[in-house]
Amino acid sequence: MSEPIRQMLQAVRDGTLSVDGALLKLKEKPFEDVGFAKVDLHRSLRQGAAEVIYGAGKTPEQIAGIIDVMRRHGQETILITRLSPEAAGVVGQLCVPPAALEYHEEARVAIVGPLPQPDGIGRIVVATGGTSDIPVAEEAALTAEVLGNQVSRLYDVGVAGLHRMLAHMDEIMDASVIIAVAGMEGALASVIGGLAGCPVVAVPTSVGYGASFGGISALLAMLNSCASGVTVVNIDNGFGAGFFASRVNHMKPRES
Repeated sequence: MSEPIRQMLQAVRDGTLSVDGALLKLKEKPFEDVGFAKVDLHRSLRQGAAEVIYGAGKTPEQIAGIIDVMRRHGQETILITRLSPEAAGVVGQLCVPPAALEYHEEARVAIVGPLPQPDGIGRIVVATGGTSDIPVAEEAALTAEVLGNQVSRLYDVGVAGLHRMLAHMDEIMDASVIIAVAGMEGALASVIGGLAGCPVVAVPTSVGYGASFGGISALLAMLNSCASGVTVVNIDNGFGAGFFASRVNHMKPRES
């Protein structure tokens, strides 16, 4: 059950929300049609996380319009991915005070509103093979933080210098989920998967020379990893990895 519905039911049980009030919240229109987009207002009820805005291909005016709808309906923190620096500047001027939109140029991610307090069951570790993988890793790390997770970053710990990763074994062994981000031959995910006792999310990046084929070599290597417990997302999909890791980090036993 998603956390917003759980909190609503607990409020009814505690007497701070009437049954009719809870029913009204559930009956509210599940989306708002603004012409160029149908903003999903019930996604947090269904999935435990609000809609995320994919910035590429949208005009700043469209992004600002979606943000306005989400904020009017009580969404405090909004994540925008794949947003150019130019568009970020315009969006900030159009819809929110400049201080309310924080832009992370390396990850091409914007965050509107404050980060929530971490409420996951543990810590997500984001590791990269090299410095060139950091933009994708930052997209994953920021996504996880927006979704309420405590995140540690281990950057440039690839297999070309294995001792760099082995110096962080305490953090690796203590993680709840690990996101392994690597290009070239993508070996980092297999090494971490063979050491860690938690789920590993592998993210192939398009970093590498010609025969890496824009990340396909790393993707195939990660899909063929001999280490157990490794799952793989698409090339350069830091957002998908951060979202999946957050779900794992928020799993709790189901109540009967």
